Amino acid sequence: MSVYRLKCFGLLLLLVLLVCSSLDGCEGRKGKHWRRKSPSSSLARKKTRGKSGGGHNHGGGGGSGGHTSPPPSSNQSPCPVTGSPNASKPAMFDVLDFGAKGDGVTDDTKAFEDAWAAACKVEGSTVFVPAEFEFLVGPISFSGPYCQPNIVFQLDGMVIAPTDAKDWSVGLLWWIEFTKLRGITIRGSGTIEGRGSVWWTNTNSDVDSINDELSLRTPQMKPTALRFYGSYNVTVTGITIQNSPQCHLKFDNCEAVQVFNVTIASPGSSPNTDGIHLQNSRDVMIHHTNMSCGDDCVSIQTGCSNVNIHSVDCGPGHGISIGGLGRDNTKACVSNITVRDVNMHNTTTGVRIKTWQGGSGSAQSIRFSNIRVTEVQTPIVIDQFYCDKSSCKNQTSAVALSGIAYENIKGTYTVKPVHFACSDTSPCSDISLTGVELKPLQEQYHMYQPFCWQTFGELYTPTIPPIVCLQNGKPAGNRILSDRDVC
Repeated sequence: MSVYRLKCFGLLLLLVLLVCSSLDGCEGRKGKHWRRKSPSSSLARKKTRGKSGGGHNHGGGGGSGGHTSPPPSSNQSPCPVTGSPNASKPAMFDVLDFGAKGDGVTDDTKAFEDAWAAACKVEGSTVFVPAEFEFLVGPISFSGPYCQPNIVFQLDGMVIAPTDAKDWSVGLLWWIEFTKLRGITIRGSGTIEGRGSVWWTNTNSDVDSINDELSLRTPQMKPTALRFYGSYNVTVTGITIQNSPQCHLKFDNCEAVQVFNVTIASPGSSPNTDGIHLQNSRDVMIHHTNMSCGDDCVSIQTGCSNVNIHSVDCGPGHGISIGGLGRDNTKACVSNITVRDVNMHNTTTGVRIKTWQGGSGSAQSIRFSNIRVTEVQTPIVIDQFYCDKSSCKNQTSAVALSGIAYENIKGTYTVKPVHFACSDTSPCSDISLTGVELKPLQEQYHMYQPFCWQTFGELYTPTIPPIVCLQNGKPAGNRILSDRDVC
């Protein structure tokens, strides 16, 4: 019996020794011999390049991919190491590594193009524009569709537009463009400076003037500062866009768009400088953004659906507008638009829908809620006779407007509280008002009473002032919509 116990004890001791030996092997490799090297100090940004320079040489220069720490040598055991600090580090492409000077004078366009070309090849990569530099960049397009997805454009410095006429092609409609991308994010604390004053007037003593050919162009020919086209999953956050020649930020044919914590700034006198312009885009969210400009803070054009705007400050400017829709006898389709929790101050209009005579299609399911207005000329506007020319001919067809709700619109006006001018052949229907309280700023101003024409709907609560011109119910003899009208 004692021999049996001795054999059992021996086997147990051998098993314990084997287990301990195995544990020691992996634990030993988790010690100092397994530690990865930290990035070489030679990769740190020189102090002369400012506080923002940390992480310089991430791009590896010359278009190569971002650097990573060296892997373990081949003679080491492949025991797993969890929590490796460099396991998912994205590739970084700093424009300074590609030759950008950032002095505000040297043309850095080529460096930006090269940094993008390198980043385009790497999924989840970052183009880095460091702080405390001013980069002079001419018209540039960061293009797909063959780029890898989910690229980040980290803008912490300032990008400034050229004012020399030779840098602008006749008919060029944008300055900085991102096109045909899947997952593109622009973020950071930097600024896109359009230096648009040279486009707004023919003479400016503070900056070099663009030649007569450019400065005398029609407003439609002035470039948009930042444009996205044909892209999916687009995010713009943190940055400032200011003094654009025309529109500041435009989304055309995009889907899944987010804009938040953005500042847009131009003088109220700057012509046609819309803050954010949307067309043919859907699933758009704009929130916690401040906009001051010389046109609509947000302009929503045909082809837009599922747009949600909230927690926005607007002013000066022309308010938040849908349209003009149906220009040049075109078909317009807009639906499912929500604008809520917005402050407007010193704007010409508040929430507005504008359509051209002769158009077709529809704008429906629109909600304006919790809008605070201060010194706004006309807070609530529907204008189906919109015309930005000296005169427009009368036409019978119109974009049909229906299902429009106004809830808790309160504050002060300086001209007229409500203006509803709807089409004779296609009256506005299903217009509802709840909690509308609009008071004149100063009684000595000449004020106009609420105006309604061919507007049908319902007052769910008494309004201030009373809107007695709204017709109850639905318009009689509504025309049957043709294929041209149906969206």
